[in-house]
Amino acid sequence: MIVSIQQSFLHICTSIFMKVNILAFGIAKDIFEGPSIDVELTNDATISNLKYLLEQQYPKLKKLATYMVAVNNEYALNGDTIHERDEIAIIPPVSGG
Repeated sequence: MIVSIQQSFLHICTSIFMKVNILAFGIAKDIFEGPSIDVELTNDATISNLKYLLEQQYPKLKKLATYMVAVNNEYALNGDTIHERDEIAIIPPVSGG
């Protein structure tokens, strides 16, 4: 019985959260200290939730004038929902001539 309760609790906990991989480009690679990071989000997380979490964990990200989030190769809006298998990328401002 105890094992069954533990398994049920584990199932509930793992179904509330999802792990997503975030790809980094440009200066975001420097901020994240690598080409990608993994973060844990709630299953109903939005782009806005993701940005808040990232800016708390990586304060230098807030210092960028702006940055975009792409989901599955399309720019995302703050209210868009994130799904576990989405490909997510942080795209900082691009400069050049």
